[in-house]
Amino acid sequence: AFLSQYPSPMEKHVMAVETVEEKTDSSTGIIYRRRIATCQNVIPEILRKVTAWRSPVNILKVPDIYLEEESWLNMQKRNMAMRTHCLTWTEYASLSEESVFRESLENPGWTDFTQKGRISVTGAGFLNFVLEAFAQSFLKQGVKKGIKIMETLLEEQCG
Repeated sequence: AFLSQYPSPMEKHVMAVETVEEKTDSSTGIIYRRRIATCQNVIPEILRKVTAWRSPVNILKVPDIYLEEESWLNMQKRNMAMRTHCLTWTEYASLSEESVFRESLENPGWTDFTQKGRISVTGAGFLNFVLEAFAQSFLKQGVKKGIKIMETLLEEQCG
């Protein structure tokens, strides 16, 4: 029902995803999953170099970034909620995203999708704004790509 092999042509920055917890609530039937994704560091080399001179340890120069994703799938109500946050750079940056997929009230054959994200960078002085702007731009592109991937997967499975 979703991408199971990484890296994938559909999502080339994701190197691996490991399910670390999965359980089903016997009273509600809600399936909870917690996964850790290993992603390529997509911060441009120029930003890594510029921030290196501001700190004795260049925290941006890491090959991989780790994300934790939690999801709650409710088949009875036909919805799924997801919450993702970055596990890398937590002392300097906060990146989080929340998404909800639910059956449309207008048409049960449609899916309503809502998403919101938060980005905050500290400790890089005047570069905080530059790093936040880069992260915002990258996440906006990711939203568009994520919708396209979901549409492709649904088309493959449902016709």
